[in-house]
Amino acid sequence: MRLFPLLTAALVSVALYFVVLDREAMSDFADRFVGFAQEVAPEPNVSPTEITPLGDAEIAAAAAAADDRRIRVVVRRSEAIVTENAVLLRGRTEALRLVEVASETSGRIISTPIRAGAFVVDGQVMCELDPGTSQTALEEAGARLAEAQARVLEAEARLPEAQARLPEARAMLAQAEAQLVSAEIDGNAASRLNESGFGSDTRAASAAAGVAAAQASVESAGAGVQAADAGIQSAQANIQSAMAGVRAAEASVTRAEEAISLLTIHAPFAGLLEADTAELGSLMRPGAICATIIQLDPIKLVGFVPEAQVDRVRLGATAGAQLASGDQVQGEVTFLSRSADQRTRTFRVEITVPNSDLLIRDGQTADILIQTEGTPAHLLPASSMTLNDAGLLGVRIVVDDVVEFVAVQMIRDTVRGVWLSGLPEMADVIVVGQEYVTAGVEVAIVLEELTQ
Repeated sequence: MRLFPLLTAALVSVALYFVVLDREAMSDFADRFVGFAQEVAPEPNVSPTEITPLGDAEIAAAAAAADDRRIRVVVRRSEAIVTENAVLLRGRTEALRLVEVASETSGRIISTPIRAGAFVVDGQVMCELDPGTSQTALEEAGARLAEAQARVLEAEARLPEAQARLPEARAMLAQAEAQLVSAEIDGNAASRLNESGFGSDTRAASAAAGVAAAQASVESAGAGVQAADAGIQSAQANIQSAMAGVRAAEASVTRAEEAISLLTIHAPFAGLLEADTAELGSLMRPGAICATIIQLDPIKLVGFVPEAQVDRVRLGATAGAQLASGDQVQGEVTFLSRSADQRTRTFRVEITVPNSDLLIRDGQTADILIQTEGTPAHLLPASSMTLNDAGLLGVRIVVDDVVEFVAVQMIRDTVRGVWLSGLPEMADVIVVGQEYVTAGVEVAIVLEELTQ
């Protein structure tokens, strides 16, 4: 009972072998079978009056058609067109800026909260904290500053007085030195007269006493000069000490003013509130969030370009996108990353898009098209593409009635067909029958009708 299924399977296998792998042998067999059938077929019962004699040209055409065993294929005569190229990405919208404004000090909120969704301007008050003793600390620092500045004025006023005593002390020193010289001259003269017997011992002793007194006056005047110098240095030191006190007081005032300024939290830029500001009466600590502000005008489209296409994208290139909502937007490329993502090996690209009406939201899905330089390409049906034995994607063309395989690159797919690059400027592309021929096979071509 199993003999007939086995015989059927064998016959089918043999038929498939001849159809797929040895088509020429099968064609010869079919031609011989048709010729044999024509020879053994009985002549039709036709009267001589119904037979129309053929002309020489018709006989020659019929003979040529009978001898032409080439496979017929349909070709499209295609000419390359410079088409606008684009890189297609899947991305999302992203806010230009999103900041969580936090407190830098502690305090209790005394301002009325602003509700989420409100539009705030740059510098607008978001949260205000209870000042507590901050104002008192500022007043005390201001008083210390005024006192230090008064000490500086006092020290500066004493400096000219000390400087005025110095010339007087130097003048007294010069006078004392002159008196010393005069006393030394008188003492030398008295001493010589006493030695020669012309002067008394009393006069010599008196002259020596005058010299000693003059030396003491010089020393006293020198001490006065030193005292005047010390007074000047002391006045200058007092000025420097007072100035240090002024700087310390100014630092205290600055700290107090800064502490007061931290009690009021302002919006860093204009935008929308994503949540309510801190509630009235709540306690704020350093790092606590006062408000979250988002800026949506302009907005960014963010995508990731594969490394095989990143060189096609240029800064300033025109780009468009269709959002998940169906809205279409247009902008330009403002950023292209120089470093690839370690996991996906893609490069971040940002496109800035105007959003004055704030209709585009943060985080929407977008299909992005980035315009690139035009490329000569052919618009062909997707069915014309095939694979060669090496697995390369391409099309089969006819050159001088002989089939050739040409590898192509698909630029993009459209409803009218696919744009392919890599073909000659003019090419006869096989659109029907390309799967039944291989490179080097001679074929008979039939041009595709213009209506197709």
